Amino acid sequence: MLSACGAGGIDGALDYEVEDFEFTNQNEEQVGLQDLKGKVWVSDFIFTNCDTVCLPMTSNMKKLQTMAEQEGIENIQFVSFSVDPVNDTPDALKTFGDLYEVDYNGWHFLTGYEQKEIEDFALNSFKALVQKPKNEEQVIHDTKFYLVNKEGVIQKYYEGVTGVPYEEIIDDIKTLQ
Repeated sequence: MLSACGAGGIDGALDYEVEDFEFTNQNEEQVGLQDLKGKVWVSDFIFTNCDTVCLPMTSNMKKLQTMAEQEGIENIQFVSFSVDPVNDTPDALKTFGDLYEVDYNGWHFLTGYEQKEIEDFALNSFKALVQKPKNEEQVIHDTKFYLVNKEGVIQKYYEGVTGVPYEEIIDDIKTLQ
């Protein structure tokens, strides 16, 4: 029986390759896949004007960031891709992140692309739905947390709104370190 674990891998890994990207973070710096190579990262899709799931998702991601720090995990990054790039300027994302007192040394809120670009990127890389209906403020998007290995390959996803398996995610991060 063959297994995908061993040598620091996750058993049953998804193995979705993240396509190359270079977007703008909350500090108006360019951040791309190459900047994340060699680091394990957890990502999600959010937007600042969301009136449902993005607030708890960001709070849950902050809890993960705090837990990783408490566990002494280094070389970990958190990446939140905005699904509403027209409204989510770097300043808007910085203000949003400030609400959660995130550590920006390890967390990038990304924007700086067209709506179709993030929709295609989410689908092609994460197999995730992102869709902004015409004439509506709210964006339909996936609510998962994605664990990405040091090579930029998605290993696993988890519930990001309720019932977040924090300990499992931390254990999986350690496996990939």
